[in-house]
Order: sequence, then C-alpha cells, then structure tokens
Amino acid sequence: MSYGKAESYRPVPRDFNPLIQTCSSNIQKITQNTAQIKSLVNQLGTSQDTSELQDRLQQIQHYTNQLAKETNKHLKELGSIPLPPSPSEQRQQKIQRDRLMNDFSAALNNFQAVQRRAAEKEKESVARARAGSRLSTEDGSRDEKLVSFDNQEDWGQMTTQAEELAITEEDLELIKERETNIRQLESDILDVNQIFKDLAVMIHDQGEMIDSIEANVENAEVHVERGTEQLQRASYYQQKSRKKMCILAMVGSIVLVILGIIIWQASAAK
Repeated sequence: MSYGKAESYRPVPRDFNPLIQTCSSNIQKITQNTAQIKSLVNQLGTSQDTSELQDRLQQIQHYTNQLAKETNKHLKELGSIPLPPSPSEQRQQKIQRDRLMNDFSAALNNFQAVQRRAAEKEKESVARARAGSRLSTEDGSRDEKLVSFDNQEDWGQMTTQAEELAITEEDLELIKERETNIRQLESDILDVNQIFKDLAVMIHDQGEMIDSIEANVENAEVHVERGTEQLQRASYYQQKSRKKMCILAMVGSIVLVILGIIIWQASAAK
C-alpha cells in the first residue's frame, strides 16, 4: 500500500459521528459506574467495609475519573472539526453537541456528588480509627486534619507512639490506607472541577460559533434576496428593452412603407 510522499501528509481530524458515539458511550459508563460507586459508598463504615471493598471503590472511582477526562478531551476534539457546508447539517451537529454536553454535565454532577460523599465517609472512618486508638485525644485543634505519613521519620514516630498506646499494626495500616484513598479522591475531585471549567468555556465558545453561523446564514439569505432582486430587475429591463426594439422596428417598417409609396407615386406621375 502506498502512502504517498511524506511531505504531502496532513493530519486528518477525526470524524464527527465516531466521536459523538465514543462520548455517548463514555457518558453511559460514567453513569453506570456512579451507581456502583454509590452502592459501595453506602457500605463504608458498616460490617461490609473491608479492604476488598476499599480497593474496589478506589479502582472504579479512579477509572471513572479517567473516563471523564477522556470524554472532556473528545469534546474538545469535536469543537476543532471543520463545520459542514450545509446550514441544516451545522444545526444538526449543534443539537447533537448540546445534548452531549448536557448529558455529560449531568453525569459529572452525579459523579462528583458521590466522590464527595466517599471522601466524607473515608474521613469519618479515619476519625473513628483514630478515636479507637486514642490518637485523637491529645490535640483537639487537629480533629479535622488527616494523619500524615509523608516521610519515614513520621512513620517511625507514629509506630513508637502506637507501641506506647498498644495500637495494632492493622490499625495503623488501615489509617494509612484510608489516608491515601482520601488524597486520591480529593485529587480526582479537583480533576472534575477542571472539567466543569473546560465545559463552561466550550459552551461559551460554541455559543459564539453558532451566533457566527447564524449570522453567515442570514448574510447568505440577504445576498440571495439581493441577487434575486437584481435578476428580476435585469429581466424587467430586458423585457422593456425588447418592447422598445419591437416598437422601433414597427416604426421603421412603417416609415419604409411610406417612403416606398411616395417613391412609387413619384415614378408613376412621370
């Protein structure tokens, strides 16, 4: 298969319809995953709250966050695709984009609400673990802060304190795991916030683009109307000109007949 010369290659933008289908599929997955996440979040803090549940929640939440970022990227690609020449096709694409953005925004709202609820539940679990291990009694002003394990020294200090308070290794691992999950959740929530900002920009830009399309369509209609008027005027003047030519031809014919009669009478008189 020949691909032609390398210097003649130009990147071809992806087609509109495949991107629409990909975005629609992603939005559907986000909606389905959000329902699963909500079910898992409801089990946090219950007897079903296990490490396996935590892992499952973390995986599906992060995967859904990646889906949202991917969909956001595809929506931006949609905005870079050249518009079709037909005004009716342009309007149809606008309807599809608008519906897609509305569905995506609704799915993101639900997803972020579940994310925030998951973060709250995780913080409650950490607070209970700290209270159970008597770690929260020494500094009431830090009740809302998370346990930090930023370096080995902090971990060593925590381990020493744990030994003094008879905290089990399992308790410390649980607190550390919940801390990591919360940090990931908060990072993913910030990602969704950025996606909302991108959506707002896209909607604004699309509104300006549609205004431009409608203006172009109106200008085209004006040009068509003016062209029609000019054609009608040209046709009118052409018809008027033909009438004048016919009248002149008739007058000319009459003059020639009269001249012929005069000449004939003059010849006959001689």
